[in-house]
Amino acid sequence: MFAKLGCREQNNKLNSLKMVTAVGLIMGMDALLSIMRGTEISLDIILRYLPVSVMYMSSMFLGYVAMRYIELSVSSPVCNCSGALVALVSIFWCIMRGIPLELHPLQYGAVALCGLGVLLLGIFEAGEDEELRAERQKKSNYRYAKSWLALAIPIAYCIIDAGGTFADSLILETMDEDSANVAYELTFFACGIICFVIAAVKARREQRNIYDKSDLWKLCGGLCETLGQLAYVHALADESHVTLTAPIIASYCAGSVVLGRLILKERLSKKHYLALAVTILGIIIMGVFDG
Repeated sequence: MFAKLGCREQNNKLNSLKMVTAVGLIMGMDALLSIMRGTEISLDIILRYLPVSVMYMSSMFLGYVAMRYIELSVSSPVCNCSGALVALVSIFWCIMRGIPLELHPLQYGAVALCGLGVLLLGIFEAGEDEELRAERQKKSNYRYAKSWLALAIPIAYCIIDAGGTFADSLILETMDEDSANVAYELTFFACGIICFVIAAVKARREQRNIYDKSDLWKLCGGLCETLGQLAYVHALADESHVTLTAPIIASYCAGSVVLGRLILKERLSKKHYLALAVTILGIIIMGVFDG
């Protein structure tokens, strides 16, 4: 929600860059604290974890860009279908390696529900009447025009994040999760510095002030992102539940829908809520039957 507040201005292309900077700044501070507490870190660890870091950071940047084109209530569930995609990939991976999977039949159906929900969102978003769209968006004071980018970017996030999550689970089999987290945070910090330089250069060219009121929301979002990441990396280190860990984590999208309506005043059509309900139901089912 904080990231949405910091990035939703459609005519400000610097916000996504500055959001990466805000997250990188907070993560860099946390990495420093972790190193001071004795967490092992080296250039070798950073480079080994780099492919995962790049996938995570790329997906997050796409997520921040998407916030200019679509409601949080829609983008968050689409992005977090990555959990279902991870589950699907993990199932095939275990089958290929001959590892037995004891999953409840409903869990397979839950993966299908997530895919169906995203498909329905795409159909409803593309087919919505422009006048009805404008009418339901009045209260939020933000207008989102019909655009292929509106769903294409969150779907790209979903695919890239799923790849990062699956690769993360494999790397954490041989790497300490605290060291992996610090490696990710330091990489994000470096990326944040690069993004700030790019944003500063662009702001100077466009003769605009690089700082604005929404930057406070970006810092709040960076703090929440860092705290969530600390729990996230430890959850993925639990090898026995990796197939269903990501979908459970992704259930936070239900909270995003609630906050989008209560705080951001987003209003969706009944069809949108139907598609979201199908998606979130799939995520919840995977969590309920996690043994």
